Amino acid sequence: MPATVEPTSVGPTPVEAASVEATSVDASVEPGRDGSAPSDVPAAQTLRPHAEDAFAAELAALAAQDDRPRPARWRLSPWAVALYLLGGTLPDGTVITPKYVGPRRIVEVAVTTLATDRALLLLGVPGTAKTWLSEHLAAAVSGDSTLLVQGTAGTPEEAFRYGWNYARLLAHGPSRDALVPSPVMRAMAEGRTARVEELTRIPADVQDSLITILSEKTLPIPELGEEVQAVRGFNLIATANDRDRGVNELSSALRRRFNTVVLPLPETPEAEVEIVARRVDQIGRSLDLPAVPEGVDEIRRVVTVFRELRDGVTADGRTKLKSPSGTLSTAEAISVVTNGLALAAHFGDGVLRAGDVAVGILGAVVRDPAADRVVWQEYLETVVRERDGWQDFYRACREVTE
Repeated sequence: MPATVEPTSVGPTPVEAASVEATSVDASVEPGRDGSAPSDVPAAQTLRPHAEDAFAAELAALAAQDDRPRPARWRLSPWAVALYLLGGTLPDGTVITPKYVGPRRIVEVAVTTLATDRALLLLGVPGTAKTWLSEHLAAAVSGDSTLLVQGTAGTPEEAFRYGWNYARLLAHGPSRDALVPSPVMRAMAEGRTARVEELTRIPADVQDSLITILSEKTLPIPELGEEVQAVRGFNLIATANDRDRGVNELSSALRRRFNTVVLPLPETPEAEVEIVARRVDQIGRSLDLPAVPEGVDEIRRVVTVFRELRDGVTADGRTKLKSPSGTLSTAEAISVVTNGLALAAHFGDGVLRAGDVAVGILGAVVRDPAADRVVWQEYLETVVRERDGWQDFYRACREVTE
């Protein structure tokens, strides 16, 4: 029977970790996430702060007024986590901004899953906010969204288990000092939430190394005759793109360890416009770009184009369209508008116009130079050209297409 490694033997104790994070909320210099020396870059100057840093004030306000039961080592109750994600107003007037725009029930099921012993799989087409939602879930539950494994075709088993400091390994042999814990191993030992992005991009044999972790809540270390047992509070969120079916399908044994939540595309144009405008505004503030409200009309046109080509029919349902090979996701719309704002800021008058988004739309739609270009030109001539108030958009798109 292998010896059990005390949870405190890997990384800081939950109490120590909580103490570090509590002091980092108000500090101008963020401590290193892996226990290293603090970074000398103030959080306000980082290009993309972690969710727990960017929304620290909201999380603190929720924690102060959250009097509902909290699962072990959760920073907030499930009710408060859902409020953080969906947005609302606290009794003291603090406004919680929405992080996810979509069905409330989806968020409630996701949060409830994390409060059980089942792992959570967020499944959906590209651009449905899987990564965004997983990051904010981890931030609200554990106060740390950085225990992350990024899935690729080259992700090794060590990313889920542990690796070795080879200088120490060669000098002294296998030992605790030579062991390098993975993000999942740290999450188990500290009772936190680990994240795995693009699970189906990871080779199948590496995926299956999660089975013991998720079913037995144990990570054996045979080289040391020891194991790490997950402490209460540990769970795992994985994301997967359902366009990747057939790449590295999850085994039935692994899939049974997850509760799967399918994230839909935005139901209405208004919801998608709101999502794009909100995210572009957040990104734009970090890049000193013009305010989004001055470009809402162009955002609405970008969203309309994407939705019509994605759905294969115009918004009024009168004209059927051919769809291009790309996904034309909400995330791509955000990218097109952000690039357009940058063009407007640096080479225009600061106001987002049709000419600023035309090149981005062309790049998003025409992925296959032959087939997609025909689809795009047909859409321009049969739909955009005849649409009232869209002549400037038509001219801008024709200029970059020809």
